[in-house]
Amino acid sequence: MNKPMEGLLAALDLTDTGARTNEDIFTGPSQWMPLGRVFGGQVLAQSLIAAMRTVADDRSVHSMHGYFLRPGDVNHPITFSVDRIHDGRSFSTRRTQAYQNGLPILSAIASFQDDDEGLEHHLEMPADLPDPESLPTAAETLSQVDHSIARYWASERPFDIRHVPSPIYLKVDGEHTARQAVWMKTFDALPDDPNIHRAALAYASDYSIIEPILRRHGVAWATRGLKAASLDHAMWWHRFGRADEWVLFVQDSPSAQGGRGLSTGSIYSRDGLLLASVAQEAMIRVPTNQE
Repeated sequence: MNKPMEGLLAALDLTDTGARTNEDIFTGPSQWMPLGRVFGGQVLAQSLIAAMRTVADDRSVHSMHGYFLRPGDVNHPITFSVDRIHDGRSFSTRRTQAYQNGLPILSAIASFQDDDEGLEHHLEMPADLPDPESLPTAAETLSQVDHSIARYWASERPFDIRHVPSPIYLKVDGEHTARQAVWMKTFDALPDDPNIHRAALAYASDYSIIEPILRRHGVAWATRGLKAASLDHAMWWHRFGRADEWVLFVQDSPSAQGGRGLSTGSIYSRDGLLLASVAQEAMIRVPTNQE
């Protein structure tokens, strides 16, 4: 297993401190990032794991809504407090606060449900997209770039991420459209625990969700002076899917304004099942000579 995968699993293996007041307390490590700020997908997935630890095994997460309050520091661990807000006949609700140095960096609410039967439908997966095996890896795309962020994108993430039509790491090729798709999966196999796969999908959903906003305006990640930060993140799990098998993340941005942009996405299994839906608003500031 490669080091990024080991880091992912270590991050999701929270420690139960045993402390009890009116909340459950857990701690978890921060993964290294080239700019020293905690990856939002990491703290989101950890907050979800903390909430899962307090819910009956027969209830699965179906939604989570989180607000990123402050940047996290990779040099410090994170403390998670879980408030068991409600346990009903079919649903449970949990609020998780993530702290560093006594200050909250993320506040999230998650809802869990018993398995149930009901109406079934979902939007079909786009059928005209290339298979992931035909697309270049991030390592291949960035092989000639010697920079700490490029090295992180290329080989220090636990997920294999392949863009349709092309990545926007260094430049935006082709039409400037507010839509793209990303194939993704972990590089190595994950444990069979379904909650690890649900949390891993949440983790990976934060990598590229705001890229349709940037693509629409021809702004690459390498744009000098670009400032981007996630403000909030919502996710709905519809059906179970493994994060160590290829999933297709279809993304679009309906609006950008006032220094903020909204992106939405749908995550499909390779055989076309809609696994999850995602929405995120982000602060995006681009130097005026780049707009």
